[in-house]
Amino acid sequence: MAIRQLSAATVNRIAAGEVIERPASVVKELVENAIDAGARNIDIVAVSGGLSLIRVADDGCGMDAADLALCVERHATSKLSEEDLFDIKCLGFRGEALPSIGAIARLEVASKSRDAATGNAVVVERGNKGPLRPAAVNTGTVIEVRELFSATPARLKFMKSERAESMAIAETVRRLAMAHPAIGFSFAAGEKKPLHLPKGAADAEGLLGRLGAILGGTFMADALEVRGGASGPSGPMRVHGFAGLPTLHRQDGSQQYLFVNGRPVKDKLLIGAVKAAYGDLIPRGRSPYLALFVDLAPQDVDVNVHPTKAEVRFRDPGRVRALLIGALGEA
Repeated sequence: MAIRQLSAATVNRIAAGEVIERPASVVKELVENAIDAGARNIDIVAVSGGLSLIRVADDGCGMDAADLALCVERHATSKLSEEDLFDIKCLGFRGEALPSIGAIARLEVASKSRDAATGNAVVVERGNKGPLRPAAVNTGTVIEVRELFSATPARLKFMKSERAESMAIAETVRRLAMAHPAIGFSFAAGEKKPLHLPKGAADAEGLLGRLGAILGGTFMADALEVRGGASGPSGPMRVHGFAGLPTLHRQDGSQQYLFVNGRPVKDKLLIGAVKAAYGDLIPRGRSPYLALFVDLAPQDVDVNVHPTKAEVRFRDPGRVRALLIGALGEA
């Protein structure tokens, strides 16, 4: 078969497959955008496990008409300065989320900036972008995603049950909420009791309160504050958060939350450092309860190694590992 250029529609659907694995992936991308927009309250609604409807509303800075028209175009972003991929100070920066979602679903974005008299909305229907139109919306952004994967129905065969997809969305919201205790979050899915996390203080007490609301009162009672610092290749590195006493553990690592520069990650280096720090203090095959946040210069961590930004690569992994083990050991 001769080599041929793929159509724009096919390219967009391939990109969507890399970024959007399941409804929880959509929620992650949209909530990260809301956080980057300076939202103080974020409300998420999911129907049928997110396959029928995902709605994310925030009270962030919003967008004017020009930005709204651009936000659904491929690789359009306000979050990179001088195209430096090693100076990432925000969560979403690729400019792929909205066009990828719009390529495989019905996407409607309504937004109003703080200094605008009225809001605007745009609809992308399975890759086809409609014109801007006026919309009645408060300052901030409201995004609705309907009929997810309707343009790629084969993907629906790989979805789990409605309950499982709703649980995955709830877990995504909890992880993002842990890293941002000063933002209020709510999540509603079907008849299940909504998750409501009111905004608190952006300090250690506020963080512990948010973690307790998610991990439970037992964790709050047994949690030790973890703090540590070191010098990194490009600037200071620090770790902070809370870790459960060695008597608080479980069979799997589902209550082990790790973040790098505010981004939830599943990093083998950090997981290994936690295991080494606890050592023989917990039984073999068990995992502690903890939520730890590693902050370092953007130049010292590459967050661009995975399409969903779930993995990172450190410039000096040995120093990061030693920082984590030392801080946990001291606690």
